[in-house]
Amino acid sequence: MRAKNIERQPSLEQWRRTFRLTKRFLCQALILALFLVGAFSLHAQAPATQSDQPSNQLKSDFIAPGIEHLEITRGYKSETETTGPWFINMLRFDPRRARLQLVHALDEGVGLETTSSLATRYAALAAVNSGYFITTGTYRGDSLGVQMLNGTLLSEPHYVRAAAGLIERKGIQELIFGHLKLDSQVIASRRSKHIDGLNRQRADNELILFTPNFHRTTLTDPNGIEVIVRRGRVVASRDQNGSSAIPADGYVISASGAARDWVLKNLPSGARVELQLNLSPTETEMKAQWRLARSIIGGGPQLIRNGRLEITNDAENVLPSFVSDRHPRTAIAKLKSNQILLVTVDGRQAESVGMSLTTLADLLLEFGATEAINLDGGGSTSMVIRNQLVNKPSDATGERPVSDAILVFPR
Repeated sequence: MRAKNIERQPSLEQWRRTFRLTKRFLCQALILALFLVGAFSLHAQAPATQSDQPSNQLKSDFIAPGIEHLEITRGYKSETETTGPWFINMLRFDPRRARLQLVHALDEGVGLETTSSLATRYAALAAVNSGYFITTGTYRGDSLGVQMLNGTLLSEPHYVRAAAGLIERKGIQELIFGHLKLDSQVIASRRSKHIDGLNRQRADNELILFTPNFHRTTLTDPNGIEVIVRRGRVVASRDQNGSSAIPADGYVISASGAARDWVLKNLPSGARVELQLNLSPTETEMKAQWRLARSIIGGGPQLIRNGRLEITNDAENVLPSFVSDRHPRTAIAKLKSNQILLVTVDGRQAESVGMSLTTLADLLLEFGATEAINLDGGGSTSMVIRNQLVNKPSDATGERPVSDAILVFPR
């Protein structure tokens, strides 16, 4: 007989034992599930660290009709240059609703004053620092780059670096950008001599022109000759004396070394003197526009041209490290909308590490810049709105006195 394959049926006690084991397993599984859900929930609610999640906050405030203040907190700490964090302030305005004014500290060619002080003295709605300057010595505060205020040339271009000019016509300001050079000479008895500099410290074998807007005196040392000219005629000559008074209706020609020899030979007392000061752009197609500019400030290097990133540090004798390193920055730009943008980026601080010029240019392009130049940065970077400093300067002593500022007024 073939054996049948018969399954054995479990007893009642075995069923009960199996039920108890299953129940215990299900309870343990439920407890484990609840624990995992709670842990996940706590992790989700925990605040993200600066490295976990980038910050991107923007606050906007119209401080006057057509004048907007943007405050931006962006980025996070990491090992790469392009992540931040950054604290950024912007002034964006319509030139039909606001106007800019360029001013120098103490209303002279030398001397220092904070951006806050300049804004307060001129009753400006807002202000930023602007050009480079000499930081130490007798000539501290002297502009290091081209500067023209209300049609009066105060300082010559430095290494043909980038500059911004203001044209005023029919109640609207136009902002132009370019690179300027100065072709200047003094002419007497049909002989001419190149002028090496304007309203700055005289070096060896140089001829420097000092105008009344510079200071009461030339502040020079005795190692040269100084000729005082009034109404186009030499009225006095001071050799090896230094620091001559600058006449309100004339100027002083200061020379040393080989330039001194030329002055002794060609500029005797009573001689007629003619000056030629020709400021012109290297971008020759812009020549007519620059003739209309009544106010000019030098900076550098250029950041943006024709809506594209174009940093001209090599042509402007600016070190590559100045471009690539992170610093506090100040910049001025023209937007596609014809609005004007003034920008400060804080730096050298945990909450804002500063930007390279490439990152700064990318930021300006993001906001629609078609032309832009870098201005003085570092400890000089400062923005003032309604007499309040809105950024945090990097100097341990606080806001740094500077040589000049760009002021913003509502029309």
